[in-house]
Amino acid sequence: MFRRREAVPFSFVAESDSFRSNVTPPPRERPSASQLMGRALIGLTIAAGLAGSLLFGVPALESGEEPGRAQHSEASERR
Repeated sequence: MFRRREAVPFSFVAESDSFRSNVTPPPRERPSASQLMGRALIGLTIAAGLAGSLLFGVPALESGEEPGRAQHSEASERR
């Protein structure tokens, strides 16, 4: 029932922020040629998709009306 609490010295807690390990991490692996080509292909595919969406999307957003012309409905033309 009695829990024993260990005291933590405050100097240890303060030094933990500035602690630096003397063990260096292993060097990063260089990507292979096939990985570089794959990444380039993915980037080109994304760029082509964005360009294609602009190519097809911009004309679809245009209203097709000229500002000087009035809008005519089919019902008014048939009379």
